[in-house]
Amino acid sequence: MQGIMQAAAPATRHGGEPAAKVEPPAGHQNMRQLIQLRWIAVIGQITTIALVTQAFGVRLDILSMAGVLACLIGFNIASQLRWHESSIVTNRSLFLALLVDVATLTAQLHLSGGASNPFVFLFLLQVILSAVLLERWWTWAIVAVTSLSLLGLGLFSPPLELPLDHARGVTSLYVQGMLLCFAIDAALLVFFIARITRNVRAGDAQLADLRQRAAEEEHIVRMGLLASGAAHELGTPLATLSVILGDWKRMPEFSRNPELLEEIGEMQTQLKRCKSIVTGILLSAGEARGESSVKTTLNTFLDELAEEWRGSRPVPALSYLNHIEQDLPVVSDSTLKQMICNVLDNALEASPQWVGFEARRDDDTLTLRVTDNGPGFAPAMLAQFGKPYQSSKGRTGGGLGLFLVVNVARTLGGRVHASNRAGGGAAVELALPLAAIRLAQEGGHGR
Repeated sequence: MQGIMQAAAPATRHGGEPAAKVEPPAGHQNMRQLIQLRWIAVIGQITTIALVTQAFGVRLDILSMAGVLACLIGFNIASQLRWHESSIVTNRSLFLALLVDVATLTAQLHLSGGASNPFVFLFLLQVILSAVLLERWWTWAIVAVTSLSLLGLGLFSPPLELPLDHARGVTSLYVQGMLLCFAIDAALLVFFIARITRNVRAGDAQLADLRQRAAEEEHIVRMGLLASGAAHELGTPLATLSVILGDWKRMPEFSRNPELLEEIGEMQTQLKRCKSIVTGILLSAGEARGESSVKTTLNTFLDELAEEWRGSRPVPALSYLNHIEQDLPVVSDSTLKQMICNVLDNALEASPQWVGFEARRDDDTLTLRVTDNGPGFAPAMLAQFGKPYQSSKGRTGGGLGLFLVVNVARTLGGRVHASNRAGGGAAVELALPLAAIRLAQEGGHGR
């Protein structure tokens, strides 16, 4: 239970760096899709201008169209540089980007026949993209702009010198242009709308995950308050029991009976452990004087933790293997210690005769693996691992230990992975960044 108040803090690594890389939000991803679409438009315009002028002999104002194309390329380069640095993309930013696309499309159509150009239906692509990307008000604004642009092209643009020989069917150059425009529209819509929809779903999933984490952290805070209150209430009865056991030990009826003295000694040992747990809870809540952080080394911390856990639990066999060769100074506190002990305690409950504890260092990561010979995790338990009240012990309120372990590890920037062993039993692996516990070189706690 130690450190549950700290577990509700935002997940950061040592030095204030983010604990884990967060995927860019959906708006940023959608802006990147628009930038990619604009590069495709540039290539398509160059190809189309070259094709109709060289292969079909259509006369166009190539110099002016090249100027519009250069402006589009410059804007796209600026957009790529701008949104590479910033990940916050608003509806206004997406609206302005689409507005630039509509303006350049209108300019190119004005220079190549206006409303008589079969590629005028590319306006529909901008409208559909706005319906997917923007809020409703912004979408209707794009509808109005494209409609006015089309009306202006019909009123003020010189017609394209292209025979409207529809009687020739698909051999008509105008009909071929319409078919090509439809194919481009359809292909781009299928490709980009699918990717944009995937971005929206990813954003919704990320938001749901953040809400779930906020609910879990709120749950931890409530548990911390309850634990702190319980610690206050338990202080008096524990002190009373300590006095009574001391009196019993001095009474002649008990002092002459070695078996009773041994049992009283065991009771006093367990009572001291209870008082230590209560003190730890109060320390984590900031309600007792003292320093919960301790300067030590990684191997010393792990060796002492294993020895203390072995001496305070009824475990016949603890297989402790420390493969860390390069030791380093770290800061240990009760939160980290209790998190590891919670995993060991769960393994002991599942496998009372044997528990395995292995430590190794993989580059800048501390990996701790706890194994047991118990029945293992049920598939449903593995699917909901780390969620509160998900327990294989079948008792009310179970599963909180692993829930706290997962949240404390996440606060330190690490992860917890649970699995079943091939030969029977379960394994829980803790991976913690050493930066979260490494001692600063210039003294202090390094946290």
